[in-house]
Amino acid sequence: MDFSEFTQRLGQVHARSVWIEMAALLVCVALAWGIARWFGRDQPADSIWFGGRTFDGLLFPLLALTFTAIARRGMLDLQPVLVLRIAVSVFLALVAIRLFARVLKVVFPASALVRLIERTISWLAWIAAVLWIVGLLQPVLAELDSVNLSFGKSHVSLRTIFEGVLSAGIVMVIALWVAATIEKRVLREAVSDLSMRKVASNAIRAFLLFIGLLFALSAVGVDLTALSVFGGAIGVGLGFGLQKLAANYVSGFVILLERSIRIGDNVKVDAFEGRITDIKTRYTLIRAGNGREAIVPNESLITSRVENLSLADRKFGLTTTLVVGYDSDVAQVQAILTDAARAQARVLGDPAPVAWLVNFAPDGLEFTLNYWVADPDKGKDNVRSAIHTAILAGLRAANIDIPFPQRVVRVESLPASAAPLPATGL
Repeated sequence: MDFSEFTQRLGQVHARSVWIEMAALLVCVALAWGIARWFGRDQPADSIWFGGRTFDGLLFPLLALTFTAIARRGMLDLQPVLVLRIAVSVFLALVAIRLFARVLKVVFPASALVRLIERTISWLAWIAAVLWIVGLLQPVLAELDSVNLSFGKSHVSLRTIFEGVLSAGIVMVIALWVAATIEKRVLREAVSDLSMRKVASNAIRAFLLFIGLLFALSAVGVDLTALSVFGGAIGVGLGFGLQKLAANYVSGFVILLERSIRIGDNVKVDAFEGRITDIKTRYTLIRAGNGREAIVPNESLITSRVENLSLADRKFGLTTTLVVGYDSDVAQVQAILTDAARAQARVLGDPAPVAWLVNFAPDGLEFTLNYWVADPDKGKDNVRSAIHTAILAGLRAANIDIPFPQRVVRVESLPASAAPLPATGL
């Protein structure tokens, strides 16, 4: 339908037919909302089909589109249809917006780019809906088809490029949706290890995106045999300019498969100590106890020395060293040290805190207190500070001295010129 036909039908519309269409549209929307509400009662808030409030998911506009299209088809032979035609285009645009927005938000929940993509898709969908309603979509597409771009000996129209991008986007979103569903419904129950689940999820997502890209290119008429040349160029690029990037990606999969380090482990890399929060395909995120986060390339974790502090045991040992006077009671000092550690809820009882007399220092008796915590990710300095405060209070209560550094200087003789001068009166 072109613009003249739209204006002709607009002139044929009467108030009675509009009210009939409005009533039919209201029934279609109520029926769609009721079905979506019934099936979405116990669904999570991040569900792609139902969303957090039923109507912001994908199922509601899809059902409304289906029922409205059926109602419009049934009324075409009875009266001029305008309201339902507008509703069909609105619900179609809403389906496209919800599909892209919900899938991208589930797959990339922390990405700031998702909001920009959602707004772009919304604008394009509403513009296409308005053009279709007023009958200008076909003339616009014909105009885009007449504009050709030359790439060597090939000529491609803007319409072909636009349809190719749209087809590729739809296929990619569906591939991401399938990958997210497999990860949520299958991998979380079948794979208990977080690292293996991560590598399986990345592999499935990459495979589905690759297959989806091939389908999208084939749908717009791209000869897939030309990709062999492109693949050879990528191979040469990886061999020279992208070898570091390729090494990081390969190292990421090796780390996830070998499970030498896993998400949640406490590691030490180049004097930086922290807990692994995520393992990406290119880099690993390590978060220290003070909140600082390091981005470590995966190749460094493969080729350099890494201390996994929780590989064999999740317990993390801490040490406190102090010096008391030589006249102190050794057993009493040991009791004060161990009692201060036991008083902290985060300090483990097995193995129990232990204090040792380790050295006869120049200024006094040197003791070492060893204790263990199971949650170093919650911070080490805070528990160490609490224990130090308790030790200081216990030593002061027992009148046990922490001596200042002492040095004895003995002068054997003084030169004659340095002899004290006799006192003189004035």
